[in-house]
Amino acid sequence: MNTEIEAIERTVAEYQLHQNDPERFLAMHADATIVVNFFGRRVLGKDSLAEAMTAALASPLAQVRTTLDIEDIRFPRPDVALVSAIKNVHDERDGENEALPTSTGSLTLLLVKEDGEWRVNLAQTTPRR
Repeated sequence: MNTEIEAIERTVAEYQLHQNDPERFLAMHADATIVVNFFGRRVLGKDSLAEAMTAALASPLAQVRTTLDIEDIRFPRPDVALVSAIKNVHDERDGENEALPTSTGSLTLLLVKEDGEWRVNLAQTTPRR
């Protein structure tokens, strides 16, 4: 499993790296992906995620970036991984915008290996206070 853990660590690093690059970020998701953001907004499917991401990147939210610190990786099956991570939010918007309610969240990723690549099937962030 060490090889798979390393592959998942690379996938999570790319997930962080491409957070403002819709083409690359969306390619990391399964078509039926589900994303629940910091505020509880649920986005169903890659097409809806593309719309939400495009809108966010056209707004001041483009100045909010996140970093991820993996805490744990578990394998319910060899082709399924549950990743627990800390999501650190870096709000680089100017002072005119309302501050975010928290700067740290618990991120859970459900990754499924498809055609030799780990794809995000679920990403949910729960704020930490």
